[in-house]
Amino acid sequence: MNYSKTFLVVGTCLAAGVLGGCTATTPNPNLPTGAAAYEVIPASIPVPTTYPIRPKDILTLRVFGEPDISADEMRVDDAGKIQVPLIGTVDAATRSADEVGKEIAQRLGAKYLINPQVALSVAEAAPSYVSVEGEVKKPGVYEINGRSSLLSALARAESPSSTAKLDEVVVFRTIDDQRMVARFNLKDIRTGVSPDPMILDGDVVMVGFSRGKGLWQDILRTAPFFNAFVLFATR
Repeated sequence: MNYSKTFLVVGTCLAAGVLGGCTATTPNPNLPTGAAAYEVIPASIPVPTTYPIRPKDILTLRVFGEPDISADEMRVDDAGKIQVPLIGTVDAATRSADEVGKEIAQRLGAKYLINPQVALSVAEAAPSYVSVEGEVKKPGVYEINGRSSLLSALARAESPSSTAKLDEVVVFRTIDDQRMVARFNLKDIRTGVSPDPMILDGDVVMVGFSRGKGLWQDILRTAPFFNAFVLFATR
């Protein structure tokens, strides 16, 4: 077998792959980028004046003079509802504690109590999570402090890997059953050219794969193999 010729063919194929066909993964051209991306996933979101109750929050209910109705821990279920003695199911999610408390008082007063005094508060807020997938060193689901940023979310996943396509970082968000998607350039965010978008509970961050970088990694890993061909061919 002519090993020198074999090495030449393999080396030529690899070079062609790196310089030609092995480009980065093709991004979806329909995804908003640049300024349009920040209209979908903004860099800042106003802090609500009142806390909106969320599923899995733990509430405290106080009904003056009625210990059997009161509760130190009342968990909001996955559907966003709570169960209150005497009146049953009450919708709580997305509403303020004051608003829900007023409804409880109204429903108790309509049938069971005279002028009930009700106080509802959030004893413990439910944790918030973000999923980080794709070309990061440690993909997974990570807890965030309610309001985080894209850079912070990626840091929890120990940053993008060496094969990451940094201009193809996609954020998925679902609000009112509507899925929204936007693509960001991590290089611009890191250098301050573009703002760091806000990440919210339930968001999914996907980092794209650069096939060009991946191929170079493969070449480096197989370098000793090709060095053996070079040594053999020159003898």
